[in-house]
Amino acid sequence: MPATPQRRRTVRRLTIGAAVLAAGGLAAGALPAGADTGHAARTGRTVDVQLLSFNDFHGNLEPPQGSSGTVEEIQPDGSKKSVPAGGAEYLAQSLRTARKGHPYSVTAAAGDLVGASPLLSGLFHDEPTVEAMNKLGLDVTSVGNHEFDEGRKELTRLQKGGCHPKDGCSEDGKKFRGAGFPYLTANVTDDKTGKPLLKPYTVWKHKGVKIGFIGVTLEGTPDIVNAEGIKGLKFHDEVETINKYAKVLNRQGVKSVVALIHEGGLPASTSYNYNCDSPGPGDGISGPITDIAKHVTPRVDALVTGHTHQAYACTIPDPSGKPRTVTSAASYGKLYTDTTLTYDRRTHDIVRTAVKAPGAANHVVDRSQPKAADMTSLIARWNKLAAPVAGRPVGHISADIAGRGANAPESPLGDVISDAQLEATKADGKGGAQLALMNPGGVRSDLAFKASGSEGDGVVTYGEAFTVQPFTNMMNVVDLTGAQLLTALQQQVSGPNAASPKILQVSEGLTYTLDMTKSGADRIVKDSVKLNGAALDPAKTYRVAMNEFLAGGGDGFPAFKEGKNKYVGPSDLDAFTAYLTAHSSADKPLTPPKADRITVVK
Repeated sequence: MPATPQRRRTVRRLTIGAAVLAAGGLAAGALPAGADTGHAARTGRTVDVQLLSFNDFHGNLEPPQGSSGTVEEIQPDGSKKSVPAGGAEYLAQSLRTARKGHPYSVTAAAGDLVGASPLLSGLFHDEPTVEAMNKLGLDVTSVGNHEFDEGRKELTRLQKGGCHPKDGCSEDGKKFRGAGFPYLTANVTDDKTGKPLLKPYTVWKHKGVKIGFIGVTLEGTPDIVNAEGIKGLKFHDEVETINKYAKVLNRQGVKSVVALIHEGGLPASTSYNYNCDSPGPGDGISGPITDIAKHVTPRVDALVTGHTHQAYACTIPDPSGKPRTVTSAASYGKLYTDTTLTYDRRTHDIVRTAVKAPGAANHVVDRSQPKAADMTSLIARWNKLAAPVAGRPVGHISADIAGRGANAPESPLGDVISDAQLEATKADGKGGAQLALMNPGGVRSDLAFKASGSEGDGVVTYGEAFTVQPFTNMMNVVDLTGAQLLTALQQQVSGPNAASPKILQVSEGLTYTLDMTKSGADRIVKDSVKLNGAALDPAKTYRVAMNEFLAGGGDGFPAFKEGKNKYVGPSDLDAFTAYLTAHSSADKPLTPPKADRITVVK
């Protein structure tokens, strides 16, 4: 059902703060969310505000296929269970159910709502997802790196509305209305004006309660998006930006502040209900968000995070030593986080204390619950528009081919994609490639054997292929010396990728050993790197195929920018679908590769 009148009033009462920095002194340390309220609770001057949050939805209006559409759950006996989850019909229903009995409830997101989306959303420049977010009652979100996939102008259009400048209106006679919630870009400024691209913060108000939201994306966004889309923009330090606007809000009398940060962490377990505060606060989580959390001003009362697609609800001490919630709800709408913020009407601040753990927990968006009827209608309407393109068969598979859901550096689907890219570019006159490399983040899903529609089990449709490869990057083939190629392989596990390795998917014929017992560049065993059985020659020139994002040095691979004699081939999606068509049929479906090109030593 649509948002209730009360929800609509709440949304209308969101006020956008001015992007003016006011100098100010240090605020007193805020007392984690949902903990024991002490004297304030006994005097009855507090009210509990429900904060519902999620992140990295990526346009997954329909439940994700294969292992991409499951979450891992620890059972009481210690065993682990895979639970199907996600989809806008169930996310909307989960949020609406969670809101019942909570007169003070606000819903926030931490970026990447759109971008790298399945065909149902991506074909229409993610207008269907923005429409769904409006309907399910999203109040505010930060931007993520993927909000910049189509550039700053397109992000502004998603916020303000209007038809696409090239493709026009997605539906005849209907003008896109834009997001009914603010996209926050506190740390993304225009080079010329110095001002944030969109609003830096917003203040949620309800019956005298005021909570400020500051939204930032990761400072490293320029390293993981196409440079063309962010020309004229600067991305600033997350901590400095949040601290700056926390002061601004404090000067305005807004003492309760939540930071929406599109940067995340890596919990020690992949189970959504793992206790990452065991044995001590924040002990079970690592990654960039831990350092950020330790330095963001105590004025901020809770951190809603994303980007790593992990699930956690942790307590990490703020700079004053007091516990503070740091949460992330995995990805694709499979989870939502419910956090209790105890608001003191006298101090206008969130009450935090070290006595108890925070009242924050992740919940599964279970597919056994009823579907939200308005989301079912929305999906059906857009599916009808997409059907002529989406339903076309492009190949056949004999079983699930794991990609995004593979829990290994090399995935079977990564092998298929890199083989497809090599095949599309290896002929003389088409690039002359000898090998192909694919960035793991560009593999957005699995290929599932079970039919997603009426096409039949084992049939791969164009829509399913698009879900795997939604960026439509053009293929590049460049000259690299063996020395440059080795440096690129070392950059998988060093420099910006040292803490969170990005292991490239490799085409058939390229083999090497990855020794994870070592550190940095030494993890690549140099004399193990071979092409078609021959050792890599540092002085020899090789023709290497990759998508244009990688060729531009994206994902922390500057070595690729040194490539010479560039040839531009077909799109990665066209290469993928052509390969599936050429190498499979109903009688001879494609079988999952063994994924044995990279030998991993743990």
